[in-house]
Amino acid sequence: MKKNTTVKAYHNSDFLNSPQARTLRILSEFLEPMTRFRNESIRDTIVVFGSARVQSAQEAKKNHKALLISAKKNKRLTASFKRKIEAAEIDVSMSKYYEDATTLTKMITAWSLKMAEGQRYVVCSGGGPGIMEAANKGAAMAGGKSIGLNISLPFEQQCNRFVSENLAFEFHYFFMRKFWFVYLAKGLVMFPGGFGTLDELMEVLTLIQTKKVKKKLPIVLYGSCYWKELLNFDLLVKNHMITKKDLSLFRFADSPDEAFQYLKKQLVTHERR
Repeated sequence: MKKNTTVKAYHNSDFLNSPQARTLRILSEFLEPMTRFRNESIRDTIVVFGSARVQSAQEAKKNHKALLISAKKNKRLTASFKRKIEAAEIDVSMSKYYEDATTLTKMITAWSLKMAEGQRYVVCSGGGPGIMEAANKGAAMAGGKSIGLNISLPFEQQCNRFVSENLAFEFHYFFMRKFWFVYLAKGLVMFPGGFGTLDELMEVLTLIQTKKVKKKLPIVLYGSCYWKELLNFDLLVKNHMITKKDLSLFRFADSPDEAFQYLKKQLVTHERR
C-alpha cells in the first residue's frame, strides 16, 4: 500500500515561501513579535536610531593608532594612505556618538527599572552594530532588557550581542519592522546616520505631522551640529514646505543628560496611551 506523503499546508515550506503566501509571512511578522512582547510584559519602548557604521571610541582610536604606527614606518605616504588616516580621524570624532548613546540608554534603563514590571520603558534599537549596538549595550550595563529589531540584508547585518535573548527579532519586511518601531514607542532618539536613519526620521515626522500617529511622541535629534548641517529645516519653513509649528515636532540635544531630562519630563507629563 502506498504511503501517504501529503503535507498540511502550514507545514509546506515550498508554499509558505511562495509569492502566494506573502500575506501569511507579513501576518507572521505582526503576530509573532506581538506574542513575544506580551510574554515579556513590554508595552512601551524608547527607540534609538542611528548609523551602523559608527565605531566605539576604543575601536576607532585603535584603528587610528595602527595607521599612525604604520605611517611612521613608511616615511613616504601615498595619497591613498593619507585618506585612510583622515577617514580614521573622522571615525574617532564620530565615536563620541557611540559613547553618548551607551550613556543615554544606561540612564534611561536605570530610571525605568525603578518602575513596576509592565510599566517600564524598554530600549529598542535596530539590533545591528554601531549606534544600535551602543543603545543595547547601555541597557545591558544598567541590568535591563533591550530589544533588537534586526532586518535581513544582502550584506548580512548581524544582531549585536547586547540584545536580550528573547527580544532579538529578524524581519524580512521593512514596513513591518517600522511598524514595531513606532507602535510601542513612547520616545525616539535619532543619532547621526545615513539613508536608513533619514528614512526612519522622515517617516515618523510625516506620521505625526499628518496625525496618523496621535499619541505624544517626543523626538530627540541628537547632535545638533550634524543634523542642522545635514538638514536645513529653516529652508523648508522659508519656502512653505513645512510650517514653523512643525519644528516643534522634535528637539535637539547634545549631551546624554540633556536628552534624558527632556525625555523624562515628556514621559512623566503625558499620560501613556
